[in-house]
Amino acid sequence: MTVRDFHYYEPAQGHGLSHNPLNALVAPRPIGWISSRDAQGRVNLAPYSFFNAFNYDPPIIGFSSIAWKDSVQNASETREFTWNLVTRELGDQMNQTSAPLAHGEDEFPFAGLTAVAGRKVNVPRVGESRAAMECKVIDIVQFRNTAGEKVSGWLVLGEVVAVYIDKTLLKDGVYQTAEAYPIMRSGGLNDYVQVSPDNVFQIARLAGASNAASHGKG
Repeated sequence: MTVRDFHYYEPAQGHGLSHNPLNALVAPRPIGWISSRDAQGRVNLAPYSFFNAFNYDPPIIGFSSIAWKDSVQNASETREFTWNLVTRELGDQMNQTSAPLAHGEDEFPFAGLTAVAGRKVNVPRVGESRAAMECKVIDIVQFRNTAGEKVSGWLVLGEVVAVYIDKTLLKDGVYQTAEAYPIMRSGGLNDYVQVSPDNVFQIARLAGASNAASHGKG
């Protein structure tokens, strides 16, 4: 075993580095580009780097925010949101939607994006995005620390009720992740990673380790 010299720290005492390494260690992270609508009908679009999928059946995805921001507020009011895939060509526009606009101002026109009405939710998706998922909120959880005290962080979980996939990204019924050239957050203040076909490789699953039935309904 290689002997390594580790930088060790306990988060409660501080990391002692120039930048918190947490989101660089857990990386790359898919981007939760979340569109939502508030109770007054105003639309919001914002990126969240704490995002992922959590269940097959029913399909559940979620994003978390370190503050009670518009996306969380809107999801709590209307119980709906839509996730939009961020690909390389949409990176700059995604970044624009993180601008601190005035409350209630619509990020779609600000970033030059097309708002396409949802089918199962009253929330638009990004027309330029090559995949999207409409969701109904099933839970909003405020985080707690080990002492049981509430902290400034909320997880929004939604059941996927409708999915859009650019048909050119499907081959023999299989979604080609890399062909979309998705980008993900990679820790540093400005760092991203792009997935492309030339950096995809395969590791064969162990016999019995994967059961098609566990991947949800066909």
